[in-house]
Amino acid sequence: MSVTLADVTRYRIVPVVVVNDVANAAGLGAALVAGGLPVAEVTFRTAAAADTIKILAERGDITVGAGTVRSVAQVDQAVDAGATFIVSPGLRADIVLRAQEAGVPVLPGAVTPSEILQAEELGLKSVKFFPANVYGGAAALKSLSAPFGDISFIPTGGVSAANLAEFLVLPCVPAIGGSWMVPAKAVDNGEFDKVETLTRDAMSLVAELTGGHN
Repeated sequence: MSVTLADVTRYRIVPVVVVNDVANAAGLGAALVAGGLPVAEVTFRTAAAADTIKILAERGDITVGAGTVRSVAQVDQAVDAGATFIVSPGLRADIVLRAQEAGVPVLPGAVTPSEILQAEELGLKSVKFFPANVYGGAAALKSLSAPFGDISFIPTGGVSAANLAEFLVLPCVPAIGGSWMVPAKAVDNGEFDKVETLTRDAMSLVAELTGGHN
């Protein structure tokens, strides 16, 4: 499945998922789809990441990518498993270039003007702003959008239902990354009804904020 950044950001929220047991992958995928948010950034923080990506990708109805990608080897592992986008916590040229070679969208972390300029040099027009709550939140993005008017930012880290509106109101923010609708404990415990409910609530909130337009 060929995926563009617009596909990744279409629903305005990218769920950041930590899966410790691959046995929970199928239930998680079903809950996200039922909740109206068929997108998942599966973080490479656990040994179950690649197998989880494979199971979600095989569904065919979820845009699934890999997060917390910190090496070229992980890019290859993620793409081989079926990831259709790559997210990194920071900016490494070799990671960006390998993702580009693989033909998948890549969102490296970039929070300073120098890092954003480096991302531009690599041909990118979108970056991950992480951790958003540490690096100034929505106020920082407003300031950065002045000199970088053609760059879009996906803030992640400290973004929640409580402050979602602060970010989505900004023209430079096509989507946010968040984990409140996919709490790790609920996933670990197989509480997929809870995940579905939280996901549906998150999408309802987005609809309220955007007038129903994703």
